[in-house]
Amino acid sequence: MSRFESPVTTYYLLVGLTTALVVTGLIMVLSASAIISLDITNSAYSIFLRQLAYAGIGLFALVLASRVPVTGWKRLAVPVFVVAVVLQMLVRTPLGVTVNGNRNWISIAGFTMQPSELIKLGLVLTGGLVLTAKRRHLSSFSHVLVPYLVPIVAVGIGSVVLGQDLGTVLVLGAIVAGVLFAAGIPLRWYLFAGVPFIAMVVAFVVTSPNRLGRLDVWLGRDTDQYGAARQPIHGRYALADGGWTGVGLGESREKWGLLSEPHNDFIFAIIGEELGLLGSLVVLLLFGALALVCYRLAARSPDLFVRVTSAGIMTWIVIQALVNIGTVIGMLPVVGVPLPLVSSGGSSLITTMFAVGVLLSFARAEPGCAEALKARPSALRHSIAVLSGAVGSRRGSR
Repeated sequence: MSRFESPVTTYYLLVGLTTALVVTGLIMVLSASAIISLDITNSAYSIFLRQLAYAGIGLFALVLASRVPVTGWKRLAVPVFVVAVVLQMLVRTPLGVTVNGNRNWISIAGFTMQPSELIKLGLVLTGGLVLTAKRRHLSSFSHVLVPYLVPIVAVGIGSVVLGQDLGTVLVLGAIVAGVLFAAGIPLRWYLFAGVPFIAMVVAFVVTSPNRLGRLDVWLGRDTDQYGAARQPIHGRYALADGGWTGVGLGESREKWGLLSEPHNDFIFAIIGEELGLLGSLVVLLLFGALALVCYRLAARSPDLFVRVTSAGIMTWIVIQALVNIGTVIGMLPVVGVPLPLVSSGGSSLITTMFAVGVLLSFARAEPGCAEALKARPSALRHSIAVLSGAVGSRRGSR
């Protein structure tokens, strides 16, 4: 059996790739946030230490999620979604916080969180649960419409629409499309589901002067680098300055007050400036490899729930990464979504690591994986014992 066909291959690839992205993110957050952090808190490390704490919480969530069996996730699907929607509705209460025109955060006891991140996982899990239960009837649009598209998707996305967060709405729409595709929904039904969604996005744009301004910047009608075009222009300046190999880690010039959100939505611009095209390509390859591992997990499982949920999480991470990177390089207008596992921000990092924990739970369910993982510590102890015995016998022979 080749190493690639080992029952633990998917598990270890998920662990390795996630670790690489999170560590890369921590390093780049430290570099990109140092100036802003020093200006706000008189310490260059405040934002980084907070992100490190979020990574620790995310690691706990990942390990916890990885220990839940597949049957447990089927039972938890609806509760996760309900909790996510309840939290999201709190943004319309006095607990809600408005950031950059979007009221999509809540603040409780000094801790700020973005509930829409949890809605992503809720839509994935409920999609896997409902569409698996209806797998014999998915050729009928009415069975797709009720209860997944209505009321689950409608309530989930609708609650985020109330917060005016277009970027998250776009990612949620992509997640739903990925879930439906993995379940084997006929492509013609996408027209029925997609037309209302596109109409809603258009309404989002035309009713907001801020979004219309971003669209003008993207179309090249507004090039004022001291106005709305400042952020995307300086993002591309950063990429251009980086060249092939970058200006060096920590040596970014754009993070000195020229580029907005250098440690958050535009962290990929700092990666390009400091690590160059080669560093940027490494990040892209990590996301591409993660997508392939998710595909491998979905393709190898006989459980439709696992296949649909894995595909939904894969769509979530990959599409959000593409939207973020597309924004930075100018292929898309600025919509304000973080780079998964890399950008600064607790809600995104913790929830995405939690979702990876769900994937690890599925990987552990592959035939032979759990047994192989349990055997590894025993094999390690046996090797240490053999080594100790060999050392002891050599000393005795002396």
